[in-house]
Amino acid sequence: MRFAAWLVALLLLPLLAIALLLASTLEAAPLVSRSASISPTSIADAKSLLASNDPRRLRRGEQRTALIPAALIDEALNHLSSRVLQGRGAFALAKESAEVRLSVAAPRLLAAPYLNLSVLFKVVDGQPRIASASLGALPIPPGVAEWLIALAIEYSGLGADWHLARQAFRGLQFAPARGLVAVSYAWEPGLLESARSRAFTPTEIADIEAAQRALAALLADYPARARVPLSKILAPLLSRVGKRTLQDDRAALLVLAAYLSEKRLSTLLPAARQWPQARPLELTLHGHYDKAQHFTISAALAAWAGEPAANAIGIYKEIDDSRGGSGFSFADLAADRAGTRFGELIAADSPRLQAARRSSLADAELAPALGGLPEDLSEATFQRRFGGPDNAAFQELSREIDHRLAALPLYR
Repeated sequence: MRFAAWLVALLLLPLLAIALLLASTLEAAPLVSRSASISPTSIADAKSLLASNDPRRLRRGEQRTALIPAALIDEALNHLSSRVLQGRGAFALAKESAEVRLSVAAPRLLAAPYLNLSVLFKVVDGQPRIASASLGALPIPPGVAEWLIALAIEYSGLGADWHLARQAFRGLQFAPARGLVAVSYAWEPGLLESARSRAFTPTEIADIEAAQRALAALLADYPARARVPLSKILAPLLSRVGKRTLQDDRAALLVLAAYLSEKRLSTLLPAARQWPQARPLELTLHGHYDKAQHFTISAALAAWAGEPAANAIGIYKEIDDSRGGSGFSFADLAADRAGTRFGELIAADSPRLQAARRSSLADAELAPALGGLPEDLSEATFQRRFGGPDNAAFQELSREIDHRLAALPLYR
């Protein structure tokens, strides 16, 4: 018995030491304190970056340099930290260096509520190297930090992708005066194929195929080019797909968003070329085709990427429209917000939504009345009257939209 007790103690001591070490790194305040919001500017930056580095236009071995705004990296890191870790992140450039900060809430049973991580990177011969790192007040030797990162990459199953990315990588440069990170690379087509294979799991692909087949079957009941309220399709589609799990619902929103945006699913999933195509109809929300587009695409974005991304893309789209498209529309923005709320209900598997979709949802239950909301505003008119998302006049109309949404039982 004494020997067994000593053996158990010897086995538990290292675990206890690790637990005490981690507990000692916890802190009372977060290193990063910010909202999870994404700015329309970052959406514009991401679109521009992808357009200038479109993988479909690159040849194998072609060398390019991507100029990435530090603010885009900062908001992307914060968004991923929020989605994956339920924490917050930050990225900042300094003279010849860049710092990454992360704050994650610790379990409530522990005395201190936050785990804070800080890593300082420097460029050595065009390669990123860790200059210093700390977990709370505990410093981590740079060599140990790099080993832990490599271990985490392998443990996550991304080792092969990381190796492929390292082969394509040619160099890195920080340009704090310009607020940019310059990444030089030689294009490798395998990167795109790897990204596609990682985008959806085999189970998600099966769910998306089932949703596409259900949509095609549902729309086959209507004459081609018929005008049909979105509510007549949305609830039956959600009810027809699979076992009504979160994955089934997200798949249904994705195929409906692709259908309304007139984009082919095969762009994301090459296998979709073999799936049945849905009959072309004109789905409407409150009698408008474009409002149905805004609602559904925002719902899919919120269900798959989260509310901040959906809201930011909605605002960016309207600002972009004011510069020569259909003009800025607060009515479109209201349809976006309604879709975002609907997507959030899907993501949360809300009992309210489960109860509502057992009945026939009407357009008026999905989105608020759009009357009185300014539309077709040119860029000059929009800037004169509302300035931008941070302007008081813009915020007032935004609150009016939220008030209308809150009046609907589904979003109350």
